[in-house]
Amino acid sequence: MIVDAVLSGQLPPGDPLPSCRAMAKRLRVSRNTVVYAYQRLVDDGFLVARERSGFYVADDVMQGRVQPPARETPISEIPAGDAPDMERRFRIRPSRQQNIRKPKDWRSLPYPFIYGQTDTTLFPLAEWRDCSRQVLGRRMFDEVTHDMLGEDDPVLVEQIRTHLLPRRGVTASAGEILITLGAQNALYLLASLFLQPSDTVVMADPGYPDFRNLAQLRTNRLRTLAVDAGGLPVDGRLDGADYIFVTPSHHFPTTVTMPLARRQALLDYATEHDCILIEDDYEPEANYVAEPTPALKSMDRDGRVIYVGSLSKTLFPGLRLGYLVASRPVVDELRALRRLMLRHPPTEVQRIAGLFIAQGHHDTYVKRLGKTYKRRWRLMSEALDRHLPGTSQAPGFGGTSFWVEGPAELDADALAERALHEGLVLEPGSVNFAGDRPPRNFFRLGFSSIADEKIEPGIAKLAALIGEQRRPPR
Repeated sequence: MIVDAVLSGQLPPGDPLPSCRAMAKRLRVSRNTVVYAYQRLVDDGFLVARERSGFYVADDVMQGRVQPPARETPISEIPAGDAPDMERRFRIRPSRQQNIRKPKDWRSLPYPFIYGQTDTTLFPLAEWRDCSRQVLGRRMFDEVTHDMLGEDDPVLVEQIRTHLLPRRGVTASAGEILITLGAQNALYLLASLFLQPSDTVVMADPGYPDFRNLAQLRTNRLRTLAVDAGGLPVDGRLDGADYIFVTPSHHFPTTVTMPLARRQALLDYATEHDCILIEDDYEPEANYVAEPTPALKSMDRDGRVIYVGSLSKTLFPGLRLGYLVASRPVVDELRALRRLMLRHPPTEVQRIAGLFIAQGHHDTYVKRLGKTYKRRWRLMSEALDRHLPGTSQAPGFGGTSFWVEGPAELDADALAERALHEGLVLEPGSVNFAGDRPPRNFFRLGFSSIADEKIEPGIAKLAALIGEQRRPPR
């Protein structure tokens, strides 16, 4: 706070600071804490200590810093006619698209049935911190601080190639793997490289809204097919598709798993009609109920499947680390394209993740998550059967969420808003549907971040709120 006050001009050079005793009393902290903080600021050049006088803002603290010119009128108050019309110059308006929204304060709420977030109490923080310390040691620090240009950290690439991909039945060389800033970054790169206005893109409905929004920025020929019990249908409605986006192992958001026979049919169709399949395997480590099903990419024999994976879902969303697997020519072009965008994901973060996997911490964590998720999966299934019978089916894959179909007259968007006031977070399902009039009676309940003992009372409260919405007004 003191540094901010100095740099913003609130504490100009030469100004005295409160004495250590006065500051400690004001902040209700130890005097030693204030002495330590002041001394650190002296060492950093922000303050000077004058014997028997106290601490002062250093006279040369602003040396080398350009002072912004004083404005007679703030930019926000400039008359509209005098300011450039920036909006007229926008080529696209992505801010107008429908997106999944999550409350920022969800951690403070008692019933966070939020999807895609982690329970930090389960994360092996000490092990992650230890990997961070290793990377910040002198030997490794030299390796991760130089500009990699378009390359990725070889340690992480090798761990993905030899450790993570074989679990999904996928084999790849190092040159067929590209590290990305999460799965979304991978999808953006693919859309930028491939999609043209004349291309036809097919995906399931409901489906992943961020990919739908992304595709609609590139082409007007987006086609959606209603999902069934086996995921994306494979029939004549695919005809004319140039690219097909699928989430076969765990359909987003309905959680259904595509049977092996349909996967093979999809691959055969792609080969026969010369189209490309984009497989988003967004929860690869969340299969703890049934026997693991191989990724669609593992069945690919002619390089028609581009595989997108994520580490953020397993570790933590803020990590923003993912990867894609494709043929060497595709990865080479994507690497060159990525260089124009961001060079490469932070090498330090890549190396920490690579060590975390190599030293076995990732495996241990995944096993812990599997046990926890399986227990919560069972508690969720029982609670939904008890309080909202017939509205959902327990995901056979496992995963971290339930897709719920409420009564036909239910408005899940209004329900979510009402539930938030009661401390309950749920995700309305309408955003996942294409079209101007999506069904509003679907919603998603995540269980990755909610404590076991909160599941039953949370579902009971949710059922009561649904009952209130269905009750006709007096």
